[in-house]
Amino acid sequence: MTDHLTAWDTCEETVAGNGVAKRTIPGAGASLVRVVVPAGVSAGRHSHDHEQFVQVISGSGFLETEQGRKPFSAGSVFHFPPGTWHAAAFETETVLVETNFVS
Repeated sequence: MTDHLTAWDTCEETVAGNGVAKRTIPGAGASLVRVVVPAGVSAGRHSHDHEQFVQVISGSGFLETEQGRKPFSAGSVFHFPPGTWHAAAFETETVLVETNFVS
């Protein structure tokens, strides 16, 4: 049975070698992922087979897409249709919440 109320700190955390920490709440057609990115980390150019929305909860940096390089901060929302390349550089520790849609 799916919990109708979940706290992020009850979700298992995975931490990559670069210090990026993720906690995931899976769903039937989408997942939510809370991501904490340390200051100074960069995500190189990449794309996904699925649609993705990313909400910036706190922090700042720069997003690069085919539309150019733009600054982001708390309150920014990214939208990437499937196959859209993007890259990011994080100036400060940044907390993101991703919504990933699966087919």
